[in-house]
Amino acid sequence: MTYFGDRTLTSNGWAEAQMDIRSTLRELSEAFNAHDLDRIMAFFSDDCVLEMPRGNKPWGSRFEGKQTVREALAARFEGLPDVHYGNDEHFVDSPADTGISKWTLTGTTRDGTTVEVRGCDFYTFRNGKVIRKDSYWKIVE
Repeated sequence: MTYFGDRTLTSNGWAEAQMDIRSTLRELSEAFNAHDLDRIMAFFSDDCVLEMPRGNKPWGSRFEGKQTVREALAARFEGLPDVHYGNDEHFVDSPADTGISKWTLTGTTRDGTTVEVRGCDFYTFRNGKVIRKDSYWKIVE
């Protein structure tokens, strides 16, 4: 038997835990593509952390707490109003309560610059809620 969060998993339970996270990752992707902040934030815990790719620290920019994370995501949608995450793939590491989403981000900045970049998000879960979203982008030169 394996322990997952606060539950013990048999082989059937293991598959079920992976499907739960994978389903959540798909729903999150849909919510991001809909630019639906209420729907996105419903997946996040109150004490969540968001780490964005750009920033002046090795981890990029870090935002802590549900309201601060919401504001950072709203700024993303304002900066790339037509942002879309396509070609998405989702992977699960159940023992680590982690899911990974790979995608191609496309969009146009407010000044008309077209963006197309591959990236991924590492999501950490606790009791079915996102406690950390850590984003990475390829550097396009």
